[in-house]
Amino acid sequence: MPEPPAPSDPAAAIPRLRLVASLTSIEICAGAGGQALGLEQAGFAHVAVVELDPHASATLRANRPYWNTIQEDVTQWHATRYRGQVDLFAGGVPCPPFSKAGRQLGALDERDLFPQAVRLIRECQPSAVMLENVRGLMDPVFEDYRADLDLQLSEEGYTTFWKLHHASDFGVPQLRPRTILVALRPEASRHFAWPSPQRHQPPTVGETLEPFMAEHGWKGAADWAAQANRIAPTLVGGSKKHGGPDLGPTRARAEWLKLAVDGRRVVEAPPPAEFKGLPSLTVPMAAALQGFPPDWRFMGKRTNAYRQVGNAFPPPVAREVGKKIAAALRASRAGADSRPAAEVAA
Repeated sequence: MPEPPAPSDPAAAIPRLRLVASLTSIEICAGAGGQALGLEQAGFAHVAVVELDPHASATLRANRPYWNTIQEDVTQWHATRYRGQVDLFAGGVPCPPFSKAGRQLGALDERDLFPQAVRLIRECQPSAVMLENVRGLMDPVFEDYRADLDLQLSEEGYTTFWKLHHASDFGVPQLRPRTILVALRPEASRHFAWPSPQRHQPPTVGETLEPFMAEHGWKGAADWAAQANRIAPTLVGGSKKHGGPDLGPTRARAEWLKLAVDGRRVVEAPPPAEFKGLPSLTVPMAAALQGFPPDWRFMGKRTNAYRQVGNAFPPPVAREVGKKIAAALRASRAGADSRPAAEVAA
């Protein structure tokens, strides 16, 4: 895969943009763009999409050149220039402080970026907030941490909502539980409701990936798909220090083995016609299991590309939650969704 271009100068002047959408957003810790894509599908136009990793930043620019992608450390970035001009502040701050795979240090973990998110919310004063993280954040050990976030956001004039969602409830062929925090001004909070799970079952791994497995003529694709007859376990992306192009630690690989998938590696290409044995996933296959569209490209070599996919927030989940936030904002404005397009300084 192509290497990312050199980082752009975040201080360079960016042309003023006229936004045609009625709702605007900022996203931090955007990764490969799963949440940003879902929110775009829900009707939000991104005035700034902030991501530090050069490979993920290149992914954002390759797929959405019209987004204002800013490659910068959010601890050094400021949102004051957007004050009063943003409807939604969104992000997926790093999960290691709350992950059961780690030590769950929470606020004691130097990677905890919730304080930076709160700082940026204070700076730009959006109408709504949406932050996602791992399921561990809902554990009892973090009850005080969540209460403190509630208090800080309440002091800024927001009503908060917390819920654990499973991606499989929204048509994604993967369990992937995620904690989502939504915060709204009181006038909009009265109109907010979480999206309901879809009534139909999500596709299985076999149904989702059979076209990929058969791409190079593998004769065993249909038989394999029949074995892979349930949804996927949660993909594990790893970090820069841990994890490579594989499907995770021993326990995760054992779950993939039940689906007739060799999780010890992520490979470059689908099985050839005469392939024998258990297939491994490619980056595009993993992306399909996250709910990305087939034309979404991931920049960087295989390890960097897979890490972006494995750590992503599924776009369909972001879309459905985003639609509920958008509906609450519009309802609170009593028909103000027809207001003129906003012009903001990027």
